[in-house]
Amino acid sequence: MKANLSKTLQSDFSGIVTEIRTAQQKALQQVNQELVLLYWRIGQRISERLQSAVWGEGVVDQLAAYIKEQAPELKGFTRRGLYRMRQFYEAYAEDKKVSTLLTQLPWTAHLHLLSKTSSAEERQFYLQLAIKEKYSVRELERQIDSGYYERYMLAKGRQEAFVSTAMAQIHPNSPGAFLDTYVLDFLDLPQLHSEQDFQQSIVSNLKNFILEAGRDFSFVGQNYRLQVGDKDFYIDLLFYHRGLQSLVAFELKITEFKPEYIGQLDFYLEALDREVKKEHEKPSIGVLLCKSKNDEIVKFSLSRSLSPTLIAQYETALIDKNLLKQKLHEFYELEQLKEKDE
Repeated sequence: MKANLSKTLQSDFSGIVTEIRTAQQKALQQVNQELVLLYWRIGQRISERLQSAVWGEGVVDQLAAYIKEQAPELKGFTRRGLYRMRQFYEAYAEDKKVSTLLTQLPWTAHLHLLSKTSSAEERQFYLQLAIKEKYSVRELERQIDSGYYERYMLAKGRQEAFVSTAMAQIHPNSPGAFLDTYVLDFLDLPQLHSEQDFQQSIVSNLKNFILEAGRDFSFVGQNYRLQVGDKDFYIDLLFYHRGLQSLVAFELKITEFKPEYIGQLDFYLEALDREVKKEHEKPSIGVLLCKSKNDEIVKFSLSRSLSPTLIAQYETALIDKNLLKQKLHEFYELEQLKEKDE
C-alpha cells in the first residue's frame, strides 16, 4: 500500500498517524493523573477518619465490601488496595513539594515505591530519579531491585576511594555521575569469557548499560580508534556525557584492578584531548571497569594521577540489598565518628 502512495500523501498520512498517537498518549497521561489524584483523595479521607477515630480499623474492610457489592466493575478497591491508598497519602502528606510531583508517575510505579523502599529518603530519591530519567515502570523496578540508591549514596560519599584528585578538580560536578560498583546483571556471559566477550555483551545490551550508567551517557563507539604517530590504539568503549560535557573512555578488565592499567588509560585520555575533544568540551574522563578492586591499592594508584580517572568494579548478578543497606549504614556511622573526632 505504502509503495503506491505519492510522497505528498505519505507525508500527510504519516502526520495524521503521529497526531493520533500523540493524542492517545496525552489521553493516557491525563487518565493516569486523574487516577493518582483519586487514590490520593481516597487515601487522605481514610487516613483522616482513622486518625480522628471517626472510623475504626474494621470500617476499611466494610468499605471494601461495600464497593464490591455496589460497584463490582471497579477494580483495585480491595482492603489491600484501600490501605495502599492510605499509605500513599501518608507517605507524602507532610512534604508538599514532593506531593506535587506524584501525578508524573503511574500508579503501578507508586506501588513499587511503597512496597520496595524502606525510608522516606530512599522513596523520594527514586521518585525524583524516575521523573528526571523518564523511567518506565519496569526500569524503575530494576533500579530499586539493583540497590541503585545505596550504590549511588555510597559512591557520592566514598569518591576519594575510587576517583583521582584530578577528577575532583577538573570535574567538580561529577559526584553522582559515576558509581563505585555497577550491576550488570543483564549481560549474557558464559562462565569463562574474554574481555572481548565482555565488551560485545555490553554493546549488545547497550540500552540496559546506559540505564545503569545514567542517561546522560551517549554512545560514541566500540573499539574507538586513536592514531598516535604511526600506530593505532583502540578504546574499548567511548561515550559522551552530556551533563559533564566530556568524552568518557571505558576500559574493561575481567580481572582485579592492577596499578599498571592506569598508564594505558592516561595515554588514551591524552590522545582524546589532543586529537578528538572539541574546544568547548571539558577534559576527557577515564573509567577502568574491573572485576574487583582493593580500595587501598586504588587510592595509592590514583594519588599522583594527573588525569580525570576513576576505578569501578562490576557485578554480574544483583547484590543483596540488605548487604548494601548495611554498608551504607556503616558508612554513615563512620562519618559521624569522624565528625565527632574533628
